[in-house]
Amino acid sequence: MASSSPMVKVSITASHDGGNIEVISQTKPEIYSGGRTAKCTVTLHVKPDVYTELEKIAHMQYFSFRTFVSGLNTTICCGEEAEKEACVDSGEDREEKEACAGIVNDKGAEDDEENGEKEENNGIKLLTVQYVVANAHAVSYPEAWPGTTICYSHASLEPCDDESWRRNLTTKYVDGKLTWSQIHSANGSTFFSYWPPYTYNRHLKLIADCSAQISTRVGICSDYNPVIESLGNTLEGREIECISIGNGKLTAWIQHRQHPGETMAEFFAEGFLHRLLGVDGELDETTKNVLEEYRLHIVPCMCPDGAVLGHLRTNSVGANQNREWATVHDDYEAPTLERSPEVHAVLTKMDKTGVDFFLDVHGDEELPYVFLSGAEKTPVWGDRIKHLHGYFIACFQRANSDVQKQIGYPPPDSEEDALKYMNVATNQISNRFNCLGLTLEMPYKDCETNPDPEKGFCPGRAKQLGRNLVEVLNDVYPHLRAEGEFWSAFSEEDEYVVPTDTFKEEGFVMLHKRFYSDVREHDP
Repeated sequence: MASSSPMVKVSITASHDGGNIEVISQTKPEIYSGGRTAKCTVTLHVKPDVYTELEKIAHMQYFSFRTFVSGLNTTICCGEEAEKEACVDSGEDREEKEACAGIVNDKGAEDDEENGEKEENNGIKLLTVQYVVANAHAVSYPEAWPGTTICYSHASLEPCDDESWRRNLTTKYVDGKLTWSQIHSANGSTFFSYWPPYTYNRHLKLIADCSAQISTRVGICSDYNPVIESLGNTLEGREIECISIGNGKLTAWIQHRQHPGETMAEFFAEGFLHRLLGVDGELDETTKNVLEEYRLHIVPCMCPDGAVLGHLRTNSVGANQNREWATVHDDYEAPTLERSPEVHAVLTKMDKTGVDFFLDVHGDEELPYVFLSGAEKTPVWGDRIKHLHGYFIACFQRANSDVQKQIGYPPPDSEEDALKYMNVATNQISNRFNCLGLTLEMPYKDCETNPDPEKGFCPGRAKQLGRNLVEVLNDVYPHLRAEGEFWSAFSEEDEYVVPTDTFKEEGFVMLHKRFYSDVREHDP
């Protein structure tokens, strides 16, 4: 037996930068007769990006919001909460451990219903909220939901505690709806997100940290001619920052977060930049060697407007930047200052510096793996680029075991199909500069190569991948502009492997069109 409780309140907002959610309805918390627990249901919608003219779709999938709970009787719960925390640390009981981690268990509520007459009503101690994303079937990649676990944190976003994020293991995709349940045992905030946010304030701090290192006259990295500059402005007036460093003859460009909802890309950038600039300590010998061999240009966030707006794939006017690198359709010019100034600014700078190596860092909704995609079947693809591609991935595998080469985006069926996607950054830059170009993808889901259900693929692992890019650059530099059949010295494990997106996961259905994480072909 349950009754409505006027005391406990649940407020849901997405007003933080990068927030995205719309509250459709919310039931009043129902208190069970024992008086210890209550339940309610919140129905939500993901809000769409601005309509994308080229792809004829309003993308959506990324969400991030804050739940604020008030009215719980926390004074009664204090001792119990300490015991719960202890049980998580000791791992004594699976059922109790899951409840401590915020994973719903209805046993307490059932006990209240059965034993309610014997319980003294001292106030609600635990509130179970069922979250329902009702329009999950209408997102850009509904095929991605099976196997997805939502991220949550009780900590603040500013400053952010990356280690505080956990996965809600009750997440399910059923009948076109994404649902999960969470036990709230304390008054205050809980953040929920498709993947942990990388806020604009954090982005500004990253730029400030890099600036501080560069501006120190006798800084750790001062021998390597570090420069931080703005390549231009977004349509909403934000800077497009680029950090350049290194004394080498090879020019490398590494850009991140063309798609703003792929927040793991900027965590990658943070790990990479901190190591390159010595933000976390002295430069190691491998980093020093990379800085002697390369001049590196790093753009940590290609789409700051979309990031602040909580978009999945587009900037403030609906441009999917990874389709803005060339004009491939007569009715759609790209890039332009009016629609994609971010791409226009970076490409203009690239034309001045040249490019010997290019990496575009992203996240993928569907595949639970870290993988890389290249310029397969485009005009530049041949023995040289193919062997460099295989060698680069093999080097990354040796540096970080999250990386693998078997699962990824299958190449286009033909050269003709590949030409349709010359507006994709990796394809355009690889061909424009006759260089090795790659797209690195990290999963929203847990990473199957090193599964961790509690945390999944998390910010710390994205940052570690960024740090490990230094080892890979150190391994590949002798070959990037080498002549002759240099690959004859490579081992069998360095060979290029044609990737497939077929893997074992219950409920997974491959997209019919998967080129470069596409949703549908251009419809003229």
